[in-house]
Amino acid sequence: MARRAVLAMTVAAAAAMFAQVAEAAEPIKIGFGMQLTGPLAGNGKAALLASQIWAEEVNKAGGIIGRPVDLVVYDDQSNPGMVPGIYSKLLDVDKVDLLLANNTNQTMPAMPLIIQRKRLVMGMFALAVNEQFKYPGYFQIQPYGPNGKDSLTRGFFENAAAMQPKPTTVALVGADAEFSKNALDGARAQASRLGLKVVYDKVYPPTTVNFTPVLKAIQATSPDLVFVASYPADTVGIIRTANEIGLKPKAFGGAMVGTQFAAIKQQLGEQLNGVISFEQYVPEPTVKFPGIEEFLAKYQAKAQEQGVDALGYYVPAFVYAGLQVLQEAVTKTNGVDQQKLIEYLHAKTFKTIIGDVIFGPGGEWTTPRMFTVQFQGIKGMELKQFTEAGKQVILFPPEYKSGELKYPYADVHN
Repeated sequence: MARRAVLAMTVAAAAAMFAQVAEAAEPIKIGFGMQLTGPLAGNGKAALLASQIWAEEVNKAGGIIGRPVDLVVYDDQSNPGMVPGIYSKLLDVDKVDLLLANNTNQTMPAMPLIIQRKRLVMGMFALAVNEQFKYPGYFQIQPYGPNGKDSLTRGFFENAAAMQPKPTTVALVGADAEFSKNALDGARAQASRLGLKVVYDKVYPPTTVNFTPVLKAIQATSPDLVFVASYPADTVGIIRTANEIGLKPKAFGGAMVGTQFAAIKQQLGEQLNGVISFEQYVPEPTVKFPGIEEFLAKYQAKAQEQGVDALGYYVPAFVYAGLQVLQEAVTKTNGVDQQKLIEYLHAKTFKTIIGDVIFGPGGEWTTPRMFTVQFQGIKGMELKQFTEAGKQVILFPPEYKSGELKYPYADVHN
């Protein structure tokens, strides 16, 4: 009888051990929707490549807590309407362990389901999403800080305020879309803070392709400053139109998505001179984070093969860093328990390739680090010049400043 009991216990122990090994071998699934087609595909494909580089490195090193990582990715076609269905499938069918979310327009419709299921989500490049939801499980790897609307706009207006003579009027324009409207809210607050008179304040349909009427209407108000909140196709159209009609404010630019992309930098070339925009990373001497140059070298080699954004300054490095954060959290908590992961992310400082990251109560960086840059001295359309210092001069924040604002816009541009 005793022998049978020992045998039964041995079999039970072996079964338990086998179950643990089997469980350990199960992959950690990381799921997200991404714009792989449609007008925002340039951003999405670059982000996907960065996540694939991270996954490849992690799996080569043995995975996380002994488990390989799998990326489960669906194309949202740059269409926010597809997002709820994608995230429902990720959670209910694919049963992913971790969630990523992408841009502002696509993250907003995913949030109600994520909140309902009490899931951790790492945002990759969304603006001020959690100001509405105040959800403790939301985190954002972009360096907007606790007030994203402020951090995306403050640098433009701080530099404008230092001009002599001081500007007195501003025109505000942007796409009728979530990101642009958030950025315009921030610009209005900055204008109010500085006592600037808003002489133009309108949005245009996201489908707009002819910006001549828009910019001529702005030109008619003779503003000192023109602040633009735009998406990639809009950004190209607006900058080209500003050149064509001879727009002559003291400063021109703002929250212009697209100026960060290699293809658009190359496409616009000298037309970028004088434009003020935002960046998360540029190769200026004031910006040296351990590991970022190695990542970019690896990314850029693969990007050339795959035909995606050739530089990787804007989104890829930050997507990689966000996954570094999740990797550490899973390792240190020894699993994918959502509440334990959420608590860990709120409590720690993370060493990443984009510097130290500390998340505040709302899941944003405790201290914003959005760079305001001005394009200067661009000649022709050769891409290599954008890998050199002095072409995308950092104007703000002060601790990373690498050059001075040049103005008025027409003089810098010509």
